[in-house]
Amino acid sequence: MSILLLQLFNGISLSSILLLIALGLAITFGLMNVINMAHGEFIMIGAYMAYTIQQLFLKALPPGLFGWYFPLSIIVAFAAAFAVGWLLEVLLIRHLYGRPLDSLLATWGVSLVLQQLARQIFGAPNVAVKAPAWLEGGLALNAELMLPYKRLFIIALVIVCIVGIYLFLYRSAGGRRMRAVMQNRGMASCLGISTRRVDAVSFAFGSGMAGIAGCALTLLGPIGPTIGTYYIVDAFMVVVLGGIGKLVGSVAGALGIGVLGTAFEYSTSATLGKVIVFTLIIAFLQWKPSGLVTVRSRTLD
Repeated sequence: MSILLLQLFNGISLSSILLLIALGLAITFGLMNVINMAHGEFIMIGAYMAYTIQQLFLKALPPGLFGWYFPLSIIVAFAAAFAVGWLLEVLLIRHLYGRPLDSLLATWGVSLVLQQLARQIFGAPNVAVKAPAWLEGGLALNAELMLPYKRLFIIALVIVCIVGIYLFLYRSAGGRRMRAVMQNRGMASCLGISTRRVDAVSFAFGSGMAGIAGCALTLLGPIGPTIGTYYIVDAFMVVVLGGIGKLVGSVAGALGIGVLGTAFEYSTSATLGKVIVFTLIIAFLQWKPSGLVTVRSRTLD
């Protein structure tokens, strides 16, 4: 039973990581239909912001305040990725709406530029971010089962992000304007909504969520200029499997991929388990191309 519970926790933990990475992509790709290949680099920006704040606390503040660096890092990571996302949308993305192949190529070039910029600033080798003392250790349920505080914190962070995104999209004026523009841009413009501003805020918000994901990933291991490239495929896979434009679909897709991936890796191997998961996803999309959850519409595309 302890082994079963541990594997279930590992699956939920992996799902939370995938979901945290895919939340921003669910907005930029799911709602805006922008293929953003630079999404992984926004994850990198968030990770390096955590490293930078850590270094500032180590050099400029008393050791007793070190534990507060990580909550501050989450805020700074979101703000930095939000600002870079806003700038990218204003300078490049807004000129490529309705041209998915062009946006794919352009954002891929931006990802290479951002990676090289990170190498120039922080260096090519990976750097480590030390977790605060209150995240060290784990919750011991019995002699054989211990749940790491770092993983529990990431799960809690994902829950807070999901609730925040839901409240923003469905319980705020800004979220209603965002959904109106994505569903019917012409009608929203006729009603006086500034579609250009909504586009910039939407893309920047999705980029900011990627920054939070990058900050959380620093708890799991070293970070480097290419940290985002390891997760970009899985993030797209979560969004496509869950259903384009549906938040609950992304949650279901991440849970399915995480739990099944952990189960297959435990029973076979890491490589074979990932191959089996990819195969099952391809087979499922052949049967249901729109994903797990579809958007109801009165018109046919």
